[in-house]
Amino acid sequence: MQCEYPASVEAVETAPAQPSRARRLRKQSGFTLIEVMVVIAILGILAALIVPKIMSRPDEARRVAARQDIATITQALKLYRLDNGRYPSQDQGLQALVKKPDTDPVPNNWKEGGYLERLPNDPWGTPYQYLNPGAHDEIDVFSYGADRKPGGEGNDADIGSWQ
Repeated sequence: MQCEYPASVEAVETAPAQPSRARRLRKQSGFTLIEVMVVIAILGILAALIVPKIMSRPDEARRVAARQDIATITQALKLYRLDNGRYPSQDQGLQALVKKPDTDPVPNNWKEGGYLERLPNDPWGTPYQYLNPGAHDEIDVFSYGADRKPGGEGNDADIGSWQ
């Protein structure tokens, strides 16, 4: 077996040095300051557009939940009226849907077990309001909204069975 060597040591020393692949990769890895700043700017723009939309979702969900609760309570009140010929009085309130009233007018066909398992609070933690001015077909079930006061706009607006 015969080994071939270069003709001279000088030939090896004068050959152009090729950087190894690992060195080339090390030189090219990383980002420039401009590239990092562009990415941060793009993320900032996206956050400015998306965050406000996401932040309003919980408020919208609370309004939808309140409307659903009001619809459920209104349906229970209609069943109460079908069984007893009238809605609960203002004094009896919504509690008449859960527990048989013992004040006048005492319902004579009150459904055993009640019309609701329990009375829910509105999504802001306060009880739903009930108005019965005494007319047979006029009742209101409502929530005062986020501010827990009559009136208001946006999240503070009242949500009721009239909507």
